[in-house]
Amino acid sequence: MTAKVDPFVKKNLPWNFSVNLIDITFITLAFSLISRETIMPLLIDNLTDSKIAIGLAPAIFSISFYLPQLFAANHAERLTRKLPFVMFIGGLLERVPYVFAGFAVYFFAKGSPTLALLAVYLVIGLGAFGAGVATPAWFTMIGKVLPVNRRGIFFGVSDGLGTLMGFIGAYFVGVILDDVAYPQNFATLFFVAAFFMGISWIGLSLNREPESPVVKEHIPLSHYFRQLPAILRRNVNFRRFLLSYSIGRFSLMGASFFIVFGNDRFDLSGADVGLLTAVLLGSQAVIQLALGWLGDRRGHKLNLTIFAFAAAGAALAASLASNVITLIPAFFLLGTALAADRISHLNIVLEFALPEDQPTYIGLTNTLLAPVVFLAPIFGGWVADNSFQQLFDLMLICGAVGGVLLALWVKEPRHVPPRPMSMEKVKSSA
Repeated sequence: MTAKVDPFVKKNLPWNFSVNLIDITFITLAFSLISRETIMPLLIDNLTDSKIAIGLAPAIFSISFYLPQLFAANHAERLTRKLPFVMFIGGLLERVPYVFAGFAVYFFAKGSPTLALLAVYLVIGLGAFGAGVATPAWFTMIGKVLPVNRRGIFFGVSDGLGTLMGFIGAYFVGVILDDVAYPQNFATLFFVAAFFMGISWIGLSLNREPESPVVKEHIPLSHYFRQLPAILRRNVNFRRFLLSYSIGRFSLMGASFFIVFGNDRFDLSGADVGLLTAVLLGSQAVIQLALGWLGDRRGHKLNLTIFAFAAAGAALAASLASNVITLIPAFFLLGTALAADRISHLNIVLEFALPEDQPTYIGLTNTLLAPVVFLAPIFGGWVADNSFQQLFDLMLICGAVGGVLLALWVKEPRHVPPRPMSMEKVKSSA
């Protein structure tokens, strides 16, 4: 199925591809320097002895990111241009708070570690909330400026470049952690990350977005929410996807604990942390390029099947590790899983819906996933407090079951024409 490309979109495709490349590359680099899988867990491990506290960080991120999206989607569907809204929220709430995280760690990590920990949690929550509010509008904008057969390669190239730069930066992360005194080392990483987030925002602001030819008329929020259950009733394939992906997503319950497991078991140095971070980021950089190409040509369901099985494989590899070197396959497979998930978990959602319904589908997907992504790392922390082996066993089971369901039960949505969400009135911007 080949979609017609709007002349404005075709004319501005090289420009929009390039400026969005700047946006995604630099924000990916920024977050790689304060990685939620390596750096954040180590920082929190320095601030508290609680494993549950480590699991709480990704839980706060997830609930703050996923939960507000349905409320934001109702607003996003009524915007003829999404960019001004995305720029405001993506700048003020998503990026700026990380500057304050650097100051909080610098001034309070030693004297008042609990205060520093609470500040880090607050920054994680604010940044994720901003990203969550902006996501339905932002991803719909990406769907407008990049044709369907360019989105996979775009995310593969942009995420790949960002993580490749992060791979190189992992060496400097190791040097900073070893050579700069605590807590200035972690504060420095936050400040540098915030700088690169600023560059990404400039790229975002340069998008040339056409006005949407069709947008929905404003309706009360109560009316909007009442029509949502019908999506799940009518779209059986979408419902199957949500269930299968949710089970597979539980396989990431221990992603933040791989580095903590390594540190507890093998007493990692800063150089070891840099090495494992480099493996994690390097695998993502390489795999994202391949999976971006694969998603464009074979569909994103295949990528998400790879995600689930790779997460299961990472858990198995970690459980078999006997030293730092044998941890490398676990981090490689974890990077593969994260790459596949990042490339495809929202790209596939765009293909279940018509353009005017896409913000709601994105918001509905992420809001329904909120309990999963919130509870999984907390539950993972509780299990890890008792046994890392039990944690890895659960990850293996969830990944394998989710992968089988995605492969055999869910149809590739690219081959199933989307249906209108409802008979709700639409209006033309012409």
